Amino acid sequence: MTSNKIIEVVAGALMRPDGGFMLGSRPEGKPYAGYWEFPGGKVEPGETPLEALKREFHEEMGIIVTAATPWLTKIHHYEHASVHLRFFRIWDWQGEPQPREAQSFAWQRPGRYTVAPMLPANGPILKSLELPACYAITCAAEIGVEAQLARLVERGWGMVQVREHGMGHEELADFVARAAAIVRPRGGKLVVNADPAWLEGWPVDGVHLTGARLAALTARPAFDWVGASIHGADELARAGELRLDYALLSPVAPTASHPDAALLGWDGFAACLAGGVPVPVYALGGLTAEDLPPAREHGAHGVALMRGAWR
Repeated sequence: MTSNKIIEVVAGALMRPDGGFMLGSRPEGKPYAGYWEFPGGKVEPGETPLEALKREFHEEMGIIVTAATPWLTKIHHYEHASVHLRFFRIWDWQGEPQPREAQSFAWQRPGRYTVAPMLPANGPILKSLELPACYAITCAAEIGVEAQLARLVERGWGMVQVREHGMGHEELADFVARAAAIVRPRGGKLVVNADPAWLEGWPVDGVHLTGARLAALTARPAFDWVGASIHGADELARAGELRLDYALLSPVAPTASHPDAALLGWDGFAACLAGGVPVPVYALGGLTAEDLPPAREHGAHGVALMRGAWR
């Protein structure tokens, strides 16, 4: 029987520049002993989540965390307790991890795991680590179909959204097939911003939902990857309820297509995430890859780029 009490917990992923991250095994004597998880622990009274993270990583593995950014928040119900998990990604630290609690550590690669079993709460977190830092959105309507396909070849983005609302069904199907032949063989993911019913049998990895489609849904579409465009905290919560894989929150800065839109700015972006981040959130709107550090500092998984992806 699960306790009604919610325990505040922090967890962190030590991140290597190549995308690798560290997992630790749970020591003997604790629930789920031997299962693999992201290291961390309880938030003590009077601590901020970041202070708790730094203390736990020093106590568990003897390192000093020097650069960490907020990432995801999850509530998970175990048999022995319910936990409110705040996840961080740790980009820099001092010292080498040492097993101070008789646990084991292992560096892992997204989607390629060499340890098991995993702690039950970790499934969505592990999947989130497969998402790249930068996410590209097509704009063939502006630069032309052939130019867009050529730049797909040149840029090598790890995740691409086809967003071509001016194309009819057959024209879009042809464009998606050509884009998929570029993106997917090199290991990239291709999602399409269109009616999910159109995509049956298409060579895609998922669907991207407009705000209107997100609001109309009663269940998650049956694709490996499902994301949505959002503009506030309510839509973010809805994405979490439907267990989507990511969201694009905009507009952070002015864009050529929406010059008069009300801007979030970084403070507004962070405020939308303040109530919880149930899915990875990309910052979108007038950004470039150089905006990745401030995006992460304000809680984003990464940055989404449209015109900035193809210049």
